[in-house]
Amino acid sequence: MNNQKHNRRSIRLKGYDYSQAGAYFVTICTQNRDCLFGEIIEGEMVLNDAGKMVQTIWDQIPPHYPGIGIDAFIAMPNHIHGIVIVGAATGGRPGSGNYDSVHGQHGHGQHGHGQPQGVAPTLSL
Repeated sequence: MNNQKHNRRSIRLKGYDYSQAGAYFVTICTQNRDCLFGEIIEGEMVLNDAGKMVQTIWDQIPPHYPGIGIDAFIAMPNHIHGIVIVGAATGGRPGSGNYDSVHGQHGHGQHGHGQPQGVAPTLSL
């Protein structure tokens, strides 16, 4: 393994306690950046079975982890992006617990399709 290839500058804020309540933007890449979750066809992300499974697991985070909420999420061919809310009062999406703040709709709609619109929430430090 080439250690130079994996030696990245940390984007973590020095001295910040990441166990405290707040909204955290996460990106998770597949091993070797293999395209495991689907493909982009005509500018739209089309999830395959593995991508649909990842979406389902994401949606099931709040009931399995009390105090953890979820917000924006998108699966791409070889990675996912999402916002996890630590210390969430509702344990789900803001509002009803099933509100998609990225697409501005209730229910499951078009999760994981296309580009999210709007600004992701950020922490004020």
